[in-house]
Amino acid sequence: MSTMEKRDEEHIVSPSASEVLSGADIHKEVNVSGHVPVLEKKFNLLSACATGVTTGNTWTALGGAIVVAFYNGGPPGIIYEFIAASVFYWFIAASIAELASAIPASGGVYHWATVTGGPKYGRICGWFAGWLNFFAWTFGISANCNIIAGMIVYSWGMFHPDYEVERSHVFAAYVIICWGTCFVVMFANRILPWINRIGSFLILGGVFVTIVVCAVMPSKNGKGYATNSFVWGEWQNLEGYSSDGFVFLAGMLNGAFAVGTPDCVTHIAEEIPQAGKNLPKVILCQVAIGFFTAIFYMIAIRHLRPRLHLPIRRHLSTSNRIRRRSLGLLIVILLPIVAATVGCYIVAGRTLYSLARDDAAPFINHLGAISPRFKSPLYATFACGIISTCMGAIYVGSTEAFNSFVGSFVLLTTTSFLLAIGPHLLSGRKSIKPGPFWMGRYGFVVNAISCIYIVVFNVIYCFPYALPVKADEMNYTSVITVGLAVLVAIWWFVHGRSKYVGPQVVLE
Repeated sequence: MSTMEKRDEEHIVSPSASEVLSGADIHKEVNVSGHVPVLEKKFNLLSACATGVTTGNTWTALGGAIVVAFYNGGPPGIIYEFIAASVFYWFIAASIAELASAIPASGGVYHWATVTGGPKYGRICGWFAGWLNFFAWTFGISANCNIIAGMIVYSWGMFHPDYEVERSHVFAAYVIICWGTCFVVMFANRILPWINRIGSFLILGGVFVTIVVCAVMPSKNGKGYATNSFVWGEWQNLEGYSSDGFVFLAGMLNGAFAVGTPDCVTHIAEEIPQAGKNLPKVILCQVAIGFFTAIFYMIAIRHLRPRLHLPIRRHLSTSNRIRRRSLGLLIVILLPIVAATVGCYIVAGRTLYSLARDDAAPFINHLGAISPRFKSPLYATFACGIISTCMGAIYVGSTEAFNSFVGSFVLLTTTSFLLAIGPHLLSGRKSIKPGPFWMGRYGFVVNAISCIYIVVFNVIYCFPYALPVKADEMNYTSVITVGLAVLVAIWWFVHGRSKYVGPQVVLE
């Protein structure tokens, strides 16, 4: 047994784990996270792949931002920027798969950063990586709930032309979706693998239906297809920056938001049999399916004529038949996002549970406990629901503030990745014992490219979205990220420095 920080023997298992075991020999089995296994291993390889595909569903995320992305180069910009961002995230995914294979723990980057940071910096690296990653996934929940709520309210408005959308109506739908999906994760833990399988089917079926509709519709309505030059070659810089190259790099943020979830499935590592062997396969499946579904979706949607980018309401309010068809297509997009929201709750809840059982969070007897009846981190998932509800209240008060929080998802996740991958590279990749998936000498190049991308593009993604800059259109991502880092630092000095030890990681 090798540990980053020595603990007294009675602290090997969290108090909650001891309670769940009800007097069993708590020293009989200890998993790689340094705790007695409490969560059931209910995700087989197929269910784990379905969870990764569902939580990281790419084409629906792109579909929600494709009109905004249109300004970063037009149709060719959207496609090429997505491909470029995806290539860089393949390096990040490979780096994460390597760490997950060696240390398959539910904390994900939290555990890896603790180990790769070494005895001197491991505690602080793990602390910041865990909390920033947790906040990112709670913001992911909020983003999905807001998209679903907006689609529901918009669907109602399609059949009621006199209806005026109000933020309070969107918030009401937001709360219903937020707590509905939260309760599913809290109380239906045993059927989550099947929910994710259904979600992956909806995602794959939804993209197929959407592509078919986009391919057939122009030939049926007599409006024809967009030209190949429009789709592949007509660059359009509508952001106000003089440099087309910078616009391209800044536009990669849209692709990063869609594919920036390679760590999602690692947070159920303790619920997957032979996780060290299976996690790299799951991450590969998630990345491959996400990329190909998104790229085919974008190519199909780009071949529609440019005027279809005008507000949808203008095209959908002509007849009840068109409204019904439009509602059907909205449902095709909506259902996968609902499934993805369930996946985000799984990830965020498991992350907070991992932090709490190592005394990094308050109320450890609750947040760090697994319900004996429902076999899930009940209180940790409930806390995620509370935070997401507060985010919904922020949306009612200020859409710009809400978008700033949600927009910080990419910076928060990549920063947490950097806190694990960076020390791993700087230590000569000698901090951890290799798992079943190990890149050997090629790992230095892969890790280096990952770190360089994160450092460079975290700066680029903080630039204003467009020029000239207006206060309500400013990019406040850097403010949110730094503000959260300051709060995490304050919590470190208040609680972590004196009480937090970090996970006890078993490497042999």
